[in-house]
Order: sequence, then C-alpha cells, then structure tokens
Amino acid sequence: MSDRELHCDTCEGVVLFETPPCGDGHGADCPELACTGCGAAVLIATVTFRPSARSRRRTPRPTHRHAA
Repeated sequence: MSDRELHCDTCEGVVLFETPPCGDGHGADCPELACTGCGAAVLIATVTFRPSARSRRRTPRPTHRHAA
C-alpha cells in the first residue's frame, strides 16, 4: 500500500491517505485513495491532452495593411 498526506474535507485537516487493495491491477500507482481517519475516498486523476489533427493544422495569420 502507498501512503500520502492530503487534506480531507470530511476530517477538515491534513490526514494520512492510503491506497486500498486495487482490483484493477494498478498496484501502488492506483489513483484511488482512502482517508485513514474517516474512510472518505478520493480519486487522483491525471489528464493527458492530445491535440487533434485539426488543431495541428497551421492557420494563416491575417495580413495587416497599413494605410499610406
């Protein structure tokens, strides 16, 4: 089990959280944590952003014409 201290909203303070046994096979890297004080569960989620093919296309910059 992996342990870390985090703020628990239910306990209203910093408490030790632990990773419960993971049925999904994540092991110590499981994103689910449980407060050792009250049992509240939290999910630590990471977000990965992959730009789509459409967003990778270069868009032409507008041309600015100066008045003479």
